[in-house]
Amino acid sequence: MSSPNQPVPFTAEDYRARMARAAESAAEAGLAGVLVAPGPDLVHLTGYRPVNTERLTLLVLRAGEDPVLVVPTLEAPDAERAVGSPALTLRDWTDGKDPYAVAAPLLDADGRFGISDNAWAMHLLGLQQFLPGTSYVSLTEALPMLRAVKDAAELERLAAAGAAADATYEEILKVRFSGRKETDVAADLAALLKQFGHSQVDFTVVGSGPNGANPHHEAGDRTIERGDMVVLDFGGLKHGYGSDTSRTVHVGEPTAEEQRVHDIVREAQEAGCRAVRPGIACQEIDRAARAVITEFGYGERFIHRTGHGIGVTTHEPPYMIEGEEQLLVPGMCFSVEPGIYLPGRFGVRIEDIVTVTDDGGRRLNTTARDMAVVE
Repeated sequence: MSSPNQPVPFTAEDYRARMARAAESAAEAGLAGVLVAPGPDLVHLTGYRPVNTERLTLLVLRAGEDPVLVVPTLEAPDAERAVGSPALTLRDWTDGKDPYAVAAPLLDADGRFGISDNAWAMHLLGLQQFLPGTSYVSLTEALPMLRAVKDAAELERLAAAGAAADATYEEILKVRFSGRKETDVAADLAALLKQFGHSQVDFTVVGSGPNGANPHHEAGDRTIERGDMVVLDFGGLKHGYGSDTSRTVHVGEPTAEEQRVHDIVREAQEAGCRAVRPGIACQEIDRAARAVITEFGYGERFIHRTGHGIGVTTHEPPYMIEGEEQLLVPGMCFSVEPGIYLPGRFGVRIEDIVTVTDDGGRRLNTTARDMAVVE
């Protein structure tokens, strides 16, 4: 049994299966293997979360070969405690030795490898110096679906994170907005996310009045006033998986124009969510949402993609944007978040996380999408 407070734990076998799929996917893509540095890919594949430093830590995955994790000797005990460690072999190296001499024999001297996007340049260059015949491509480019399809246990975590974000929104509607700074409301959001079980808060966007026209506005010292539209966009990690939701509220009653713009965005967001189903391209979600906003004459004021994937990070592939032809697959999770931004005046964004089901899509955020009036 599991609950939002105690999800089903991942096992060594879960991680073994993930590493095997990654190695097989690399081979199918014509790669000699996958090289994984500390970061979200390593967490997803092994459950090990070391700090990324000048000391080389590198997971080497090759089809038909056992996974090997190269680690500094002083960090080997931590690596051995990772849940996925029974599914791999550790190769440690001590300070004063060349770590690339340990890693190099695990690689094909003339192979092309996928490597974590966040691998340090010094480590990549060290490998190239030791094995000048090798070449490398980023995992986002080579294996964009590496973390995209979630299993049942991952979906459970994402749903719990979404429910915690929803609870945060319900509570933030009860606080006073007018006369307080954006940073005050942002601090409330962060505290609420933690209260509802988030271990990490990644962002708390509070864009009031004209600041709402900047989609990634960082909460500042502007005092929120009556008559302001306020864009709220917040999320982080709970049980190691991400939340991300946006709602737009109004301090006092909105004008007819403000209400109309909000209604257009709500209709666009609904269209994007309705479009979700297996077998269609990611770009179709963007097209569905964008078509509504364009129809009402605000196409040039929708200035970002419609969505992004979410999992062990709050932003990851796939992306809901024109030109992305990756087909939707059951288990994929991503945001649907159209917006309209009127420079110098206000902005509106509405966002839910959606997961692809066998016959459509399911929202992981369920709070009301009507424009709430706050004090």
